[in-house]
Amino acid sequence: MKKIFVLLFCVTFLCLSAQGSKNIFSKDPIINLENFQKSRVHYGFYLGFNSYDFKIDYKSVTTDILVQKTTGFNVGIVGDLRLHEYINLRFEPGLYYTKRDLTFPSNPDFANRTAAFREVNSTYIHFPLLLKLSSLRTGNLRPYLVGGVSATLNLSSNAKLVDDNLQQRFRVKSWTPNYELGFGIDIFSEYFIFSPSIRGVFGINDELIRDNDPNSPWTGNIESLKSRAIFINFTFH
Repeated sequence: MKKIFVLLFCVTFLCLSAQGSKNIFSKDPIINLENFQKSRVHYGFYLGFNSYDFKIDYKSVTTDILVQKTTGFNVGIVGDLRLHEYINLRFEPGLYYTKRDLTFPSNPDFANRTAAFREVNSTYIHFPLLLKLSSLRTGNLRPYLVGGVSATLNLSSNAKLVDDNLQQRFRVKSWTPNYELGFGIDIFSEYFIFSPSIRGVFGINDELIRDNDPNSPWTGNIESLKSRAIFINFTFH
C-alpha cells in the first residue's frame, strides 16, 4: 500500500506540474473547462489499484487466520448525473482483479502445509451507486467526498461447486453488498478533468460458504467472513 500511495502522489504531482503552478496556485488562474461542471450528464473512465482483505470473526478464541494481501488492478467506466451544484449521483461499474492468500492455524487434521494454505483469486464485477459531495471550486481544483452502496459479483466464488476445502476448494457467495466512503480531488486541465481518489469498501454480510463438515478445520470456527478493500482510482472525464 505504501507503493500505491507514492504512486498516487506522483501522478497527482505530475498532473499539477503539467498545469503549471501559475495556472493553479496564482490569484487569477486561467479557469479551465469552466462550464463542464454545469453539464447535466457526463461520462468518463477510470484505472486504478486495489488492496483486498478479509475481516474474520470467530465463534471461539483461536489463533487468527493469516491473510496476505496483494495489489490488484481496477478498470471501469463512470456515469455522472448532476443533482445540484455540489451534489452528483455516480454509477461506476468496473472490473476488479485481486488475490488473497489465507494461512490457517496449525491443526492435526491438516496432513501438510499445503492443506493449511488457500490461494483466493477473485475477479469482481463491481456496481457502486455513489453520491459525490463537492466543495467550492478553487481555481482549477475541486475536492470532494464520495459515499454510497454497492453490489459485487464474484466470478471466482466457486459458489456452485459441491467440492469444499477437503478438495482444496475455498468457496464464498457470488453476490455481496457493501458500503463505501472516500475522498478525491478534481483537477481541471485544458481538455479533460483528472480525478485521483481513494475509497474504502466494507462488506456488509457474511460471504463464506461453509464446508460440508460442520466441524471443518477450515470453516468450522468462522462466525463471519467479510471483504474489506481500499480502492485508488484515477478517473478521466
